[in-house]
Amino acid sequence: MPGSGRRDADRTRPPAPRTDGYVPLRSYGAIGDGRTVALVAEDGRIDWFPVPALDTRPTFAALLDAEGGGRVEMAPTVPFEMAREYVPGTNVLVTRFVTDTGEVRLTDAMTTGVAGRLPWCELVRRVEGVRGSVPMAWRVAPGTMLGTASPWVRRTRRGPVLTVDGVSVVVTTLGEMTTHVADREVAGVLTTTPGSRHVLGLAGTAREPVFVPDPALMDAGVERTVENWRAWTREFHYDGPWAQAVQRSALALKLLVHAPTGAIAAAGTTALPESWDGGKNWDYRYAWVRDVAYVVDALTRFGLREETHAAMAWTLRTVAKHPPSVFFTLDGELAHGPADGEPGDGPAHRDVPGWRGIGPVVDGNRASRQLQLGTYGDLMGVVRTYVDAGNLLDAETGRVLAGIADHACDAWRKPDAGIWELTDEHRYTSSALGCRHALLCAAHLADEGHLPGDAQRWRGEAEAIAAWLRAECWSDARGAYVMHPGSEALDASVLLFVDQEFDTPERLAATLDAIRAELGSGPLLWRYSGMQEEEGTFVACAFWGVRAAALLGRVDEAREWMDELLAQANDVGIWSEMIDARTGEFLGNLPQALSHLALVHAALAVGGDQDAHVVDPEQAPYPLPDEPPSRPQTREDDRWTSAAPTAPRS
Repeated sequence: MPGSGRRDADRTRPPAPRTDGYVPLRSYGAIGDGRTVALVAEDGRIDWFPVPALDTRPTFAALLDAEGGGRVEMAPTVPFEMAREYVPGTNVLVTRFVTDTGEVRLTDAMTTGVAGRLPWCELVRRVEGVRGSVPMAWRVAPGTMLGTASPWVRRTRRGPVLTVDGVSVVVTTLGEMTTHVADREVAGVLTTTPGSRHVLGLAGTAREPVFVPDPALMDAGVERTVENWRAWTREFHYDGPWAQAVQRSALALKLLVHAPTGAIAAAGTTALPESWDGGKNWDYRYAWVRDVAYVVDALTRFGLREETHAAMAWTLRTVAKHPPSVFFTLDGELAHGPADGEPGDGPAHRDVPGWRGIGPVVDGNRASRQLQLGTYGDLMGVVRTYVDAGNLLDAETGRVLAGIADHACDAWRKPDAGIWELTDEHRYTSSALGCRHALLCAAHLADEGHLPGDAQRWRGEAEAIAAWLRAECWSDARGAYVMHPGSEALDASVLLFVDQEFDTPERLAATLDAIRAELGSGPLLWRYSGMQEEEGTFVACAFWGVRAAALLGRVDEAREWMDELLAQANDVGIWSEMIDARTGEFLGNLPQALSHLALVHAALAVGGDQDAHVVDPEQAPYPLPDEPPSRPQTREDDRWTSAAPTAPRS
């Protein structure tokens, strides 16, 4: 009926426009199932969806190749406005489309089973008519796996099966719709009416039999998935400031937990540029020891047990198997070459354009060959957190860690690549601080009987590092700690150590002030001196600054800074690695674990690490058809709430 889909300008807006097939990175929400992640744009297109695992070459990658990358589309065929949010306490995304003739609700979920994660990859897109009538079109078009394979559609009695380089994706539908099967895609159209329900379901496997789910069961799986997410969220304990933002970041981190092993992926994507000029495009579908350590620390504070132990076990098992390295594959192997075991001694450069034509597109990462001494501090710090929470180490792990502590006693004197993985090696300030932290944690663990070894030696060497830092890394001219001896450059990573008591609070506060004055742009910070002309601001650095201010007793400043920062998130609380300070556009891979982790630790520092239940995930009801899902966010009493019940590297 004409006019039945009246627009509400306060609650809907046009989707981000596509330029040459690409949308701003802010446009993406993320869903996942513990093994892979899909990115959903505001216009209903899924432009990134590796099947069945995150670290495989992506079957759907229009994010990096608009023409041939592959996508899963679902949207009105007439002009529309939209609003979206997550179902409260979940990673199930709801988008509301409003046209001149009606309104529909699209629910996107990577569904889970009765016993948890499904043994296949299952994406469900449910379309519900809210009012009026809306014509919709959908399309499932696999891509070339970054220019390495050709997709094909195999017609079977059970329906079309999309195949590409060993990956099989079954397409099923529920509800009245027209379906067209072509050689390289499956597409269709449908029309919604009040109370109508249509489902587009995808089930994917790789080099194994293809399971064909009943579409009705896939539809029912959406409610089960909502409840499974809420069961997890009910175990989440936090009652500090910005509770909704913290919960959303915890849910984003949960998307990056690789359920088969317990590893934590650094981000959900590869090759998204950190610079508009290109060249800084890295693959973050690996597990950095640093990120895993920060995740375990945060999850321990939130009272979450399973992910904490799984990540801790993965870390210690992997470190015991291999020498300490910067990062590993999600399966716990050294990450020397391209993905999928291809020949070569480094990342493969794929012959596709990249997001907005900014390349190169890389598949794989060889930075694990670098020496990064700060990894010792990350590792020992998380072990201390884990043990102090009441857990125990096995004897073999204790011996391995004692050996690492002994090695750190000598290694801190060597130049390394630093936390920013630079090719220019120096004795970086933050690397020495990491080694000092490792030795103090090791001594504490030895005192408690968890590590064999000489705690007195470890403490003595830690004090030698502190003395060296005070003598060599402080600059009277800058009135701050600098990046490395002989340099006048500032480095935001030093802010990670303001609570380590290696110098006076006055000097540490002066360092924070100098960093914010030189590296700051509003609430944002660049990584280190000189990066203002090369790349975007680094999201995590700004949250490190908030945390540092709070730990130095400047809580009012930290609160104000945090409020300004939270306004930089996208509409559903997802963070990328970097932000262009001039335009506010996202840069770098996303969802970025380090950005979400830094937000969490900043909130914990400002809130004094308070522990209690966050908002009950069931307090806000699952939106009904006559209750459109989107509401504008407001801030009240230093906590992110909603105006109405709602559902979150270098």
